[in-house]
Formats: sequence, structure tokens, C-alpha cells
Amino acid sequence: MFKGSMVAIVTPFKNNGTELDEGKLKDLVDFQISNNTFVIVPCGTTGESATLSIEEHEKVIDIVIRTAKGKAKVMAGTGSNNTGEAIELTRHAKEAGADGALIITPYYNKPTQEGIYRHFKALSDSVDIPLIAYNIASRTGTNITPETMRRLSTLKNVVAVKEASGDLNQMAEIRYMCGDDFGLISGDDLLTFPILAIGGCGVISVIANIIPRDVSDMVSAFMNGDIEKARERYFKMLPLVKAIFIETNPIPIKTAMSILGMIEPDTRLPMCNISEANKDKLKIALSEYGLI
Repeated sequence: MFKGSMVAIVTPFKNNGTELDEGKLKDLVDFQISNNTFVIVPCGTTGESATLSIEEHEKVIDIVIRTAKGKAKVMAGTGSNNTGEAIELTRHAKEAGADGALIITPYYNKPTQEGIYRHFKALSDSVDIPLIAYNIASRTGTNITPETMRRLSTLKNVVAVKEASGDLNQMAEIRYMCGDDFGLISGDDLLTFPILAIGGCGVISVIANIIPRDVSDMVSAFMNGDIEKARERYFKMLPLVKAIFIETNPIPIKTAMSILGMIEPDTRLPMCNISEANKDKLKIALSEYGLI
């Protein structure tokens, strides 16, 4: 169900980050659809879910679903470090018409592997919608091991993992242990091509916020057997991808989108504006790629 080029879409703000920019959000969804993005993923890390109120979180999901109108699937970020809150957010996503929900490993709590399993089982038992585990220990403090991922894959509606651990060995183990029917999705633009090579089914991409068609073309080329074309696209993107992660995501991608006239650069504290030195480096990368 979830494959190909998927975008971890930003949440645009206005008035110095105090309000959602609903108009810009709709424009961004339309931009992604017109450039062959298969799945829109709102309210993830790139969407600054950690600083959205519950009301804002639900509003962003509602807007994305209404704007997509079935032209792209919507995988709504509905994770939390509170299992009950994650269940409520996921129920809302289902009622709003989301095609699936992206569930981050509970952060700060540092649950055991058994606790992680029980968290996902509670969600699986409570909400009948496809669930995608999101493994990013650099943000959450806890890694989902391949053994635990295998257990999660046996739950009736846990269908895939967004893997952003940076550990290709772990990802290969997950692919082997969980089987062909369990989706391995890249959660790291720097590793998309290698993950596809070990059996990945696509990417939830940050860089696709500004070059969606290029990301889509790369993944499609690989899936269609044109490995050389996919490799060329991957290496062309690499310097820009590195620039997009020069500071904590989503600070650089929102800055790049602002430079390109797509949105305001506003993030919410504790995220702050990019340094001037890194902004200059980002401009060089955008220029060398041909975007400015």
C-alpha cells in the first residue's frame, strides 16, 4: 500500500510561527501531487508535530486529507510518548479518512522492547487502520530492535516500518526477519538508494519538499529496474541532501523553501532560525543543484 516517493511534508506557519498557514499547506499538497508524490505524510518530525497543539495536529491532518482528495494517499503522523494520546490521534486520523498512520517510538519515556511491543499492540487493538512504525532512536532515545520489529509485524495492521536508525545492517535484518509482505521504508534521504537495494519499498523524504519529481523519478527508476538511472539521480541529489541536514531538521528545509518562495521560514521554539553561515552554504547547494 505504501511505496514509492512519500514526502514528510512541513507544517507552514505565519506570524512568526504563531499560526498555521492553511493556504500554504494546501499549496504544498497540490505541489506534491502534481510532481508524482505517492503519499503525503503530515505531522511527522519534519512537520514539527512536537510543537503542534492537539487541535492544530488534527487540523493539519484534516487539511491534507481534504486537499489530497484521493489523488495521493495520506499517512498521518499520530504518534506520541503517551499511548492513550496516540490512540486518540490515530482514531481521529481514521475518522478523517487517512489511509494509514505513522507511529513514532514513544520518546523520552525510554520504554523497554516489551513496552514498545505493548504500545503498538494497544494501537493495533484500538484502531483498525494500517500502522507504520517509525524507528528513529536519534530523536526518541530508544531503538526498535529487529526482533521486536518481527513481533510488531505479526500484529494485524502493522504493515511497515519507516527506518531512520542509520544502521543498514539492522535494516537488512528487519527485511529478512519480517518477510516480503512487511514494508521497509527509508526514513533517511542519505540512505534511500542503499535501502532500496536491500529490498526497501520507498522513502519518506524530507528533500522531496523541494524536489519531489526528482525523488519520485529516482525511486520509480529503481523499481522499474533502471538501477543506473536511479544511482545517477541519487548521487546528483547527495550534496543537496547533505545541505538540507546541515542543522536540525526541519530548520534547513524550511529555510530552503523560504529561499525558493514557497513558505515563510518560521519554526517554533526550541527550533530557531538557521545560522547565517549555514544559510549561505544552503544557498550554494540550491544554486549548484539549479534551483536558484
